Amino acid sequence: MLDLSLLAQLATLFLAAFGAATVLPFQSELVFVGLQLAGKIDPVTLVVAASVGNILGAVVNYVLGRWVEHFRKRRWFPVSNLQLAKAQEWYGRWGVWTLLLSWAPFGDGFTVVAGMMRTPAWLFLVLVTIAKTGRYAALAWATGAASG
Repeated sequence: MLDLSLLAQLATLFLAAFGAATVLPFQSELVFVGLQLAGKIDPVTLVVAASVGNILGAVVNYVLGRWVEHFRKRRWFPVSNLQLAKAQEWYGRWGVWTLLLSWAPFGDGFTVVAGMMRTPAWLFLVLVTIAKTGRYAALAWATGAASG
Protein backbone atom coordinates (compact mmCIF):
# COMPACT_ATOMS: atom_id res chain seq x y z
CA MET A 1 0.00 0.00 0.00
CA LEU A 2 1.23 3.48 -0.87
CA ASP A 3 2.04 5.58 2.17
CA LEU A 4 0.96 9.13 1.32
CA SER A 5 2.96 10.53 4.23
CA LEU A 6 6.19 9.10 2.80
CA LEU A 7 5.25 10.28 -0.68
CA ALA A 8 4.67 13.79 0.70
CA GLN A 9 8.07 13.69 2.41
CA LEU A 10 9.76 12.66 -0.84
CA ALA A 11 7.90 15.40 -2.71
CA THR A 12 9.07 17.92 -0.12
CA LEU A 13 12.66 16.75 -0.57
CA PHE A 14 12.31 16.88 -4.36
CA LEU A 15 10.97 20.45 -4.24
CA ALA A 16 13.61 21.60 -1.76
CA ALA A 17 16.35 20.11 -3.95
CA PHE A 18 14.81 21.65 -7.07
CA GLY A 19 14.63 25.07 -5.45
CA ALA A 20 18.16 24.76 -4.07
CA ALA A 21 19.51 24.26 -7.61
CA THR A 22 17.92 27.45 -8.88
CA VAL A 23 18.63 31.03 -7.90
CA LEU A 24 16.00 30.70 -5.15
CA PRO A 25 17.32 30.64 -1.57
CA PHE A 26 16.51 27.05 -0.61
CA GLN A 27 18.48 24.51 1.40
CA SER A 28 17.85 20.85 0.67
CA GLU A 29 20.49 19.37 2.97
CA LEU A 30 18.48 19.94 6.14
CA VAL A 31 15.43 18.25 4.65
CA PHE A 32 17.57 15.37 3.36
CA VAL A 33 19.35 14.77 6.66
CA GLY A 34 16.13 15.09 8.64
CA LEU A 35 14.40 12.50 6.49
CA GLN A 36 17.37 10.15 6.64
CA LEU A 37 17.59 10.42 10.42
CA ALA A 38 13.85 9.73 10.70
CA GLY A 39 14.67 6.35 9.14
CA LYS A 40 11.39 5.80 7.31
CA ILE A 41 12.84 6.17 3.80
CA ASP A 42 15.94 4.30 2.69
CA PRO A 43 18.96 6.46 1.79
CA VAL A 44 19.04 5.33 -1.86
CA THR A 45 15.50 6.57 -2.40
CA LEU A 46 16.41 9.86 -0.74
CA VAL A 47 19.48 10.24 -2.97
CA VAL A 48 17.39 9.58 -6.08
CA ALA A 49 14.60 12.01 -5.12
CA ALA A 50 17.01 14.78 -4.14
CA SER A 51 19.27 14.23 -7.15
CA VAL A 52 16.43 14.30 -9.68
CA GLY A 53 15.02 17.49 -8.16
CA ASN A 54 18.44 19.15 -8.04
CA ILE A 55 19.32 18.12 -11.60
CA LEU A 56 16.01 19.44 -12.93
CA GLY A 57 16.61 22.72 -11.11
CA ALA A 58 20.00 22.95 -12.83
CA VAL A 59 18.29 22.31 -16.16
CA VAL A 60 16.06 25.33 -15.49
CA ASN A 61 19.21 27.40 -14.95
CA TYR A 62 20.71 26.03 -18.17
CA VAL A 63 17.60 26.98 -20.16
CA LEU A 64 17.59 30.44 -18.57
CA GLY A 65 21.22 30.81 -19.58
CA ARG A 66 20.38 29.95 -23.17
CA TRP A 67 17.85 32.77 -23.27
CA VAL A 68 19.51 35.36 -21.02
CA GLU A 69 21.33 37.04 -23.90
CA HIS A 70 17.98 38.20 -25.28
CA PHE A 71 17.49 40.42 -22.23
CA ARG A 72 21.05 41.65 -21.76
CA LYS A 73 20.31 45.24 -22.80
CA ARG A 74 17.29 45.63 -20.54
CA ARG A 75 17.66 48.00 -17.62
CA TRP A 76 16.40 45.42 -15.12
CA PHE A 77 18.93 42.79 -16.22
CA PRO A 78 20.51 41.59 -12.92
CA VAL A 79 24.11 41.22 -14.15
CA SER A 80 26.36 43.93 -15.55
CA ASN A 81 28.08 43.49 -18.90
CA LEU A 82 31.41 43.31 -17.08
CA GLN A 83 30.22 40.58 -14.70
CA LEU A 84 28.76 38.64 -17.60
CA ALA A 85 31.96 38.96 -19.64
CA LYS A 86 34.05 37.78 -16.66
CA ALA A 87 31.80 34.77 -16.11
CA GLN A 88 31.99 33.84 -19.79
CA GLU A 89 35.78 34.31 -19.80
CA TRP A 90 36.14 32.15 -16.70
CA TYR A 91 33.94 29.44 -18.18
CA GLY A 92 35.81 29.63 -21.45
CA ARG A 93 39.07 29.18 -19.57
CA TRP A 94 38.05 26.34 -17.29
CA GLY A 95 35.40 24.84 -19.54
CA VAL A 96 32.65 22.39 -18.89
CA TRP A 97 34.56 20.80 -16.01
CA THR A 98 33.29 23.61 -13.78
CA LEU A 99 29.96 21.82 -13.90
CA LEU A 100 31.45 19.22 -11.57
CA LEU A 101 31.25 22.01 -8.98
CA SER A 102 27.56 22.63 -9.67
CA TRP A 103 26.74 21.02 -6.31
CA ALA A 104 28.47 23.85 -4.44
CA PRO A 105 26.63 27.00 -3.27
CA PHE A 106 28.16 29.04 -6.10
CA GLY A 107 27.59 26.28 -8.64
CA ASP A 108 24.21 27.57 -9.79
CA GLY A 109 26.04 30.29 -11.69
CA PHE A 110 28.03 27.67 -13.58
CA THR A 111 24.83 26.04 -14.80
CA VAL A 112 23.51 29.38 -16.09
CA VAL A 113 26.80 30.18 -17.82
CA ALA A 114 26.84 26.69 -19.34
CA GLY A 115 23.58 27.54 -21.05
CA MET A 116 24.91 30.89 -22.19
CA MET A 117 28.01 29.25 -23.62
CA ARG A 118 25.87 26.71 -25.47
CA THR A 119 27.35 23.68 -23.76
CA PRO A 120 25.88 20.56 -25.40
CA ALA A 121 22.87 19.45 -23.37
CA TRP A 122 24.01 15.82 -23.14
CA LEU A 123 27.39 16.86 -21.70
CA PHE A 124 25.72 19.28 -19.31
CA LEU A 125 23.42 16.51 -18.05
CA VAL A 126 26.23 13.99 -17.60
CA LEU A 127 28.47 16.33 -15.60
CA VAL A 128 25.67 17.82 -13.52
CA THR A 129 24.27 14.36 -12.75
CA ILE A 130 27.67 13.19 -11.53
CA ALA A 131 28.08 16.29 -9.36
CA LYS A 132 24.59 16.45 -7.90
CA THR A 133 24.18 12.71 -7.27
CA GLY A 134 27.68 12.49 -5.82
CA ARG A 135 26.89 15.27 -3.39
CA TYR A 136 23.72 13.59 -2.08
CA ALA A 137 25.41 10.17 -1.94
CA ALA A 138 28.21 11.69 0.14
CA LEU A 139 25.66 13.41 2.37
CA ALA A 140 23.79 10.11 2.88
CA TRP A 141 27.04 8.34 3.72
CA ALA A 142 28.14 11.07 6.16
CA THR A 143 24.74 11.17 7.84
CA GLY A 144 24.70 7.38 8.17
CA ALA A 145 28.25 7.32 9.55
CA ALA A 146 27.56 10.13 12.03
CA SER A 147 24.31 8.62 13.29
CA GLY A 148 25.96 5.25 13.81
